[in-house]
Amino acid sequence: MELKHLTSFISVAEQLSFVRAATELHISQPALTGQIQKLEAELGVRLLFRNHRQVKLTDAGTVFLAESRAVLARSRLAADRAQRAAKGEIGRLRLGFVSSAALEIVPGIVVGFRKKYPQVAFDLTNVRTSTQVKSLLNRSIDIGFLRLPLSNDELRITTIHREPFVVVLPQDHVLAKARQVRIAELQNEKFIAYGRRWAPGFYDSIVRLCHAAGFTPDIVQETGEMYTAISLVAAGSGIAILPQSVVLAQSKNVVMKKLPSSVAISEIAIAVRKDDSSPLTEAFVTMARDFCKKISI
Repeated sequence: MELKHLTSFISVAEQLSFVRAATELHISQPALTGQIQKLEAELGVRLLFRNHRQVKLTDAGTVFLAESRAVLARSRLAADRAQRAAKGEIGRLRLGFVSSAALEIVPGIVVGFRKKYPQVAFDLTNVRTSTQVKSLLNRSIDIGFLRLPLSNDELRITTIHREPFVVVLPQDHVLAKARQVRIAELQNEKFIAYGRRWAPGFYDSIVRLCHAAGFTPDIVQETGEMYTAISLVAAGSGIAILPQSVVLAQSKNVVMKKLPSSVAISEIAIAVRKDDSSPLTEAFVTMARDFCKKISI
């Protein structure tokens, strides 16, 4: 049974005329008659009663008409969804993101993408950089928002957000009233760090900043969340060097001091597998890149 035979039958059933149906379908009347006869033979039932004066649906034909319309509607929907999937307009994306990207980056991108492609569903997971890399490689997530620096030959990594590092101090710290703080002034401080096991590249970048200033940081505590690091600073456990946006979101009981403009900046990237070239993934990466152009320094 072919879809064209269902289309021909529906046309005859609606027109109740082989002549008018043949004209509508742009085929000859004998060809149309042959299609209906073939369909009835395949089904083993008579769908239409016809003579020289009229064409009528049999009881079987009435039932088959409703089912044929449903089949054609479903086939059109299937074709439409396949075409939209090929354009990246439909499907499901599994996203991993570091918590520091959850404030102004991920929500804006997801909301914008949903607005443009309402038939795309999302699974969102707050997960650290090191875990994201594993999840991307084992295909349990499709896209990751993670902290740089990072290098992996199996991933395509695109920097989408840049912002300054700042020093986070307790309110009563001796440098709290300084207009600007130099890294070298922190050499005798105790540091709270975003742990290396969770974001090795980010951790190493902070250590390199200190080394460039002539000292090795005294890291007294590592944490898996940047917001926890800010809370520890507020409690007087030490100081921290963190991305500016993270501190702005949780600045109670701490003081934030800018570092000289020559100091390295913090970066967030979007990462996908190199073998993932699906239109849906590409459309999302493009929107993420365009969105972040508006909010990065």
